[in-house]
Amino acid sequence: MKRRAFIQKTALSAFAAALGTEIVFGANLLKDYTPLGLQDPDPFELFKKNKDMVVLNDRPWNIEARAHLLDEKITSNANMFIRNNGLIPEEIDVSNWTLTIDGESVKNSKTYSLEELKTKFKQYTYQLTLECGGNGRSEFDPPAKGNQWTVGAVHCAHWTGVRLRDVLEDAGIASDAVYIGYHAADVHLSGDPTKEPISRGCPMSKALQEETLLAFKLNGQDIPIAHGYPLRLVAGGWPASVSGKWIERISIRNIVHDGAKMTGTAYRVPCKPVAPGAKVADADMCIIESMPVKSLITYPKSGAVIKKGRRLDLRGHAWAGELEVAKMEYSIDFGSTWKSCELSKPANRLAWQHFSASIDFPEVGYYEVWARATDSQGKAQPMVLPGWNPKGYLNNACHRIAIKVQ
Repeated sequence: MKRRAFIQKTALSAFAAALGTEIVFGANLLKDYTPLGLQDPDPFELFKKNKDMVVLNDRPWNIEARAHLLDEKITSNANMFIRNNGLIPEEIDVSNWTLTIDGESVKNSKTYSLEELKTKFKQYTYQLTLECGGNGRSEFDPPAKGNQWTVGAVHCAHWTGVRLRDVLEDAGIASDAVYIGYHAADVHLSGDPTKEPISRGCPMSKALQEETLLAFKLNGQDIPIAHGYPLRLVAGGWPASVSGKWIERISIRNIVHDGAKMTGTAYRVPCKPVAPGAKVADADMCIIESMPVKSLITYPKSGAVIKKGRRLDLRGHAWAGELEVAKMEYSIDFGSTWKSCELSKPANRLAWQHFSASIDFPEVGYYEVWARATDSQGKAQPMVLPGWNPKGYLNNACHRIAIKVQ
């Protein structure tokens, strides 16, 4: 009989060090066996997410929803996508958490405790749409590098906090201020404390909007750790990367913020249309601001089967960055003709809107239901992929689902 291969002492010592304690009966561990305490955690349990969600990456964590999971009018934590650039901070001391306002264009650099933010400034609650700039990246051809999001990197929840404007004005905004930049507690993938995984921002006009919040509650509860506990920015209608998590410092800048993921091609698209696969100079890339008009069918699931003679109840959400959605339509003949949907008004500015329709199908067979939103300036979603860009941003092509009538 072959002898069983047991773990070497050096590996056992390494495991014990990683676990922070000795492994009782560790000498009995078989070779190539990793203790459960060091195996990858279950992200669905770790982040309290729906098990139907899709994990795109675990270092850093990036998880998206499927379309049908976003059927709620107000997105719950269980169905909210996670987009990280670095590692989630592990040691958070809320009692000592502070926010510093500094920068070239602040009149008085100030530091606030979390409690001061909550008590000194009036609190507001808004329902705000956040969408990853790369949502839909998986459809681009040639493929674009990055997480291959399909349609589920979007959500719209209730956020409660204080207006960023009120805090910035309390510190004092100099006349030459043009931008803000955030700095957070997440850890660079390298572990290097001198490197920031992401440090983005926005023009002062966006920072000073009524709906731009320093938030500490999500749907009435403390923000979950994966979504920025204990304090985050929420700037609805712009790429979700503007809404920094685990915020510790905000700089008022007299230049366009030049932090991590603000330069080069990050969260930028060509200023002018380019051919698919073209190389674009950094100087010819423009920062993404308001997100384009878009919609999502959340019921039924793609692939649904219905009986002949029955109507299909369709529903979903639509949003348009800084604008409002003015019209919502569906097509069952591959975009040849379009019919109107019922469309609600947003709960507040920058919240998504809900649409519905009752659809008749003329005969047995295969169909596709396409959804198309038009914004308040008359711009509609394209039926196919919009202009190609190197990083696969801003795909707002019509969402579609497959239906069989039998």
